[in-house]
Amino acid sequence: MAGGEAGAPLLEKKEAVYREGCPGCAVERRKTLNPGVPYKEFFHIWTIILASCLPVSSLFPFLYFMIRDLYIAKTVEDIGFYAGFVGASYMLGRTLTSTAWGMVADRIGRKPVIVLGLFSVILFSALFGLSVHYWMAVSTRFLLGSLNGIIGPIRAYAIEVCRPEHHAIALSLVSTAWAIGLILGPTIGGYLAQPTEKYPKLFPVDSLFGRFPYLLPCLCISVFSFPVLISCVWLPIFSLWAESDRKYGGLSFSSEDVGQVLAITGVSILVYQTFIFPRIIRVMGPINTSRVAMSLSVVLLFTYAPITHLSRPWSSIAVNIASILKNNFLITIVTSSFILQNNSVTQDQRATANGLATTLMSFCKTFAPAGGGIVFSWAQKRQHVFFFPGDQMLFFLLAIVELVGLVWTFKPFLVVPDQFSSN
Repeated sequence: MAGGEAGAPLLEKKEAVYREGCPGCAVERRKTLNPGVPYKEFFHIWTIILASCLPVSSLFPFLYFMIRDLYIAKTVEDIGFYAGFVGASYMLGRTLTSTAWGMVADRIGRKPVIVLGLFSVILFSALFGLSVHYWMAVSTRFLLGSLNGIIGPIRAYAIEVCRPEHHAIALSLVSTAWAIGLILGPTIGGYLAQPTEKYPKLFPVDSLFGRFPYLLPCLCISVFSFPVLISCVWLPIFSLWAESDRKYGGLSFSSEDVGQVLAITGVSILVYQTFIFPRIIRVMGPINTSRVAMSLSVVLLFTYAPITHLSRPWSSIAVNIASILKNNFLITIVTSSFILQNNSVTQDQRATANGLATTLMSFCKTFAPAGGGIVFSWAQKRQHVFFFPGDQMLFFLLAIVELVGLVWTFKPFLVVPDQFSSN
C-alpha cells in the first residue's frame, strides 16, 4: 500500500456545496459561518406566530358576552353550549387542512403558506368582528382555521434557520411567541370589546363600534398583522368558568378580569420559556420533563373548583397562580413534544410532520371547546349532586385526559428518536 494511501482517513468528510441563488444553501452557509443564535430570524418568527395567535387568544375574554348579547343564547347553559361551537369551528378548520398545508410547504416552500395564513388572519379577523348572526361567527372562524396553515411550516422553519445546538431554544421561542399572544390577545379582547360602554367619549353609541361592539379588538389584530404580512417579503374553557355566576360554580369575573388573568399568565410563560425551560430540558431531557409537567398538571386541576369559595381578592390571586402554573406546565409538555417530533424526521419531511401534528392537535381542539361547552352546560344543572358537583366534574374529566396523556409517554406507546432514548 502506498504511503500516501496509508495516511488517508478511511472516511473523509465531504465539503459542503452551496449553489448560487439557492435560499436553503444561503441559510446553511450562514449557519456554518455563524455559530451563534440567529436573533433576527427568531424575531421574525415571533411576529408571525404572534399574528397567528392573536385571533385565537383575543376571543376568550369576550366570547361569553358576545354569545349572550348578539346571538341566540340567553341562559348560562345555552351560552356555554353555543360558545363551545364557536371556539371549535376554528380548530375544525385547522384539523381539515393542517396536514395539507404542511405538504404544500414541503413542496413549494414555507413562505407562500405563511403569506396566505397571514392574509387569512387579516381578512377573517375583521369579518368575525362584523358578525351579526351566530352562523356568520362560526363560518368566519372556520375559514380562518382552514386557511391559516402557519403553525406547521413555522416550526419547521425555526429548526432550519439555526444549528442543532439551538433547536431547543428555537422551538421554545416559538412557544414564547405564543405566550406573547396570550399576553396581548386577552388584553386586546378584554379591554377593547364593547368600547361604547367602556369609553363612551371616544366611541359614541351611534358609531360603527356601537353597532358592532366586538369589531375593535378584531380590527386591531388585522391592522397589526398587515405589516407582519408585508415583512414576509423578506422572510383555555377557562373564560366560561371564570365569567359565569358564583351560584353556578363560577367566579363572576368580567371580561377585563379574564383578560388580566390571561395577560399575567402570558408574561409568566414568556419569562419561563426564555430563561427556565431551556435549562430544564438540558438537564432532564424532553421526555422526563413532559412527564413531570403532566403529573403536576393533573394534581393542579383539582385545585380549581375550591377557588370559587374564596372571596375577592383571594379568588383573583388564586386564579392567577393556578393559571400561571397550569399554562407553564402545558407549554412545557407541548414544547418537549415539538423537540421530539422535529428530530424524528428528515428536513424534507419536517413541515409535513408538523402539519400532521397540527392536524391531530387541531382535531382534539375541535372537540375540546364544543365538548367543554356541552359538559359546562350539563354541569350547571347538577350543582347539588354528591359525586363531583357542578364544575368539579369538568375539571375531573380534564384530569383524566391529562392522566391518559401521561401514560402515553411510556413504552410501548412512545417511540423516541435515538438521541433521546436514554431519557
